[in-house]
Amino acid sequence: MKLMVPFSVLDLSHIAQGSDAGQSFRNSLDLARHAERWGYKRFWLAEHHGMPGIASAATAVLIGHVAAGTATIRVGAGGIMLPNHSPLVIAEQFGTLESLFPGRIDLGLGRAPGSDPVTARALRRNLVSGADEFPQDVSELMGYFSSADRQPVRAIPGAGLNVPIWILGSSLYGAQLAAALGLPYAFASHFAPAQMMQAIAVYRAGFRPSAQLQRPYVMLGLNVCAAASDEEAHFLATSTQQAFVNLRSGRPGQLPPPLAGYLSRIGPYERALLDEILSCAAIGSPDTVARQLQAFVARTDADELMITSQIFDHSARLRSYEITASVGAALAQRYP
Repeated sequence: MKLMVPFSVLDLSHIAQGSDAGQSFRNSLDLARHAERWGYKRFWLAEHHGMPGIASAATAVLIGHVAAGTATIRVGAGGIMLPNHSPLVIAEQFGTLESLFPGRIDLGLGRAPGSDPVTARALRRNLVSGADEFPQDVSELMGYFSSADRQPVRAIPGAGLNVPIWILGSSLYGAQLAAALGLPYAFASHFAPAQMMQAIAVYRAGFRPSAQLQRPYVMLGLNVCAAASDEEAHFLATSTQQAFVNLRSGRPGQLPPPLAGYLSRIGPYERALLDEILSCAAIGSPDTVARQLQAFVARTDADELMITSQIFDHSARLRSYEITASVGAALAQRYP
């Protein structure tokens, strides 16, 4: 059983209330540079559309911006929502990124559109059966990266390049597909933890080795809010809590500032929603976060953790990631 594993960063490039997308992009690059110094393994950005609080819609463009401003950390998509795109276009985009930043680009693929139905139609991807084409689209995309002439059309750049592909998921569907294709699997336990343990079991039991991966590899999303004290961390975490409730209530917006006593102001439905979503979270002082991280890794036997921290104040968010990195380093020394 693993006692500590590599940490990575999932950044939604959130737009805080009173701010704008330009500032979000500057914050994302600043976070990536710090994460690189603190020893995080990879820095992923997620595709969302039509959401007032998330600026990473043009994900490949933002990946290029972050990769150009860093030197060693892997940068990638967590993920690209493949039903929105032609597989050839994604192969060309990520072939371009890999050509610019060789050995540093990851491509995580999701099955959901990452938007509402009206926005999905506005993206102009004309698929008859939508998400049901996902396995075929993944296989087509993998073919474009192959050095063999398997496709009537070649991705230039893209063909013959080694861009690691991940399958993302929040249900058993993605676990089954990742296992069948022999690809690494990233589960969205940071916002949809209900089927996490079952999905991990399904993936590991059904895994078939591939040219990319010989053994199953599971990365799990985890909400982390670390601060000097438990009280400060729980106060900062109310921004994420408000954002989750607003989103699930049909009121998506920019990331709100923290609100003292927020949990006492909401009803039982909202509290139950947060209890479920944040069941995969570590919130507190360094000692508290260390215990919670150890317990989570011990429970899941994860191979890697993808840390996400939606904190209103950028300096507080940096401090949270710095504390988390220090906790991970200390645990790795204690349990080599």
